[in-house]
Amino acid sequence: MGSIRGRDRRNPVLLVIHGGPGWVTMPTSWYFTPGWEEYFTVVQWDQRGAGKTYGANDPAAVAATLTVDQMQRDADAMVQWVRRELGQDRIALLGHSWGSILGLDIARRHPEWLYAYIGVGQAIDMRESERRGWAWAMAKARDAGNAAAMADLRSIAPYAEGPSPIPLDAVLLQRKWVNAFGGASYNRPDSSFEGAAVALSPDYSDDDVRNVWTAQARSVERLLPAVLDTDLSSLARLEVPVVLLLGRHDVNVSAEVAAEWFGRLDAPAKQLVWFEHSGHELMVEEPGKTLLTLVEKVRPLATANR
Repeated sequence: MGSIRGRDRRNPVLLVIHGGPGWVTMPTSWYFTPGWEEYFTVVQWDQRGAGKTYGANDPAAVAATLTVDQMQRDADAMVQWVRRELGQDRIALLGHSWGSILGLDIARRHPEWLYAYIGVGQAIDMRESERRGWAWAMAKARDAGNAAAMADLRSIAPYAEGPSPIPLDAVLLQRKWVNAFGGASYNRPDSSFEGAAVALSPDYSDDDVRNVWTAQARSVERLLPAVLDTDLSSLARLEVPVVLLLGRHDVNVSAEVAAEWFGRLDAPAKQLVWFEHSGHELMVEEPGKTLLTLVEKVRPLATANR
């Protein structure tokens, strides 16, 4: 299930691949994408097992197909369909968080499909990101004298070390304190403001909204362990222009790790834009700057590739 929106189909196409796994962008997009639609034809879709797509299918039948390989095949198929449907040989691909893993892999394998790749909250070396997040949260806990946080974090140490899969309960405990100290949404203890935006979505029924949370939990259970084994740090060259949007305070998916990788990356053109008042959810934390960045940094790349 998805949407295609824009003022003029002659505008460049921008396909959004949401994060999570299972954290859909469509129900919050009323908050930040209307301006995009003046300059791009914006395409979104709820991935397999997520959001409206979850509600339109048999969850039991879909569960076994929730693998990273299948999600990558889905993303490939979506890009190819969008190019055919909208009659544009090259599109821009925006991947957020988990979606940035899918998006970056497409940019690596099929640069001929894209006029630009935009990584938002870009995931690169997830284990290193997890380790840095744990250390950051522990430092914050010590500074605050938060005994409960320190005890929780010590209970999962050593965290993300060695080759063994990171237990899901340990990941959720790390995220609990990273979020509480503002490492996901800057200066906020959680992302409940996004949940409020989901509940107000004009495009989602009450049943759709309830499915968002159920679907996300199942997607996390099925996909997150494999996602946390992702390491794209050896990717040194892309044949497509790259624009990276990073929240200065993003610890949830380490902006530091992404910036270090970006410094080593070779590409036909590349730009890194820091969002100084954001964590991981910069599209909703700084929607105005996101719009300006897409118009000023990304749209000209479409013109250059025509």
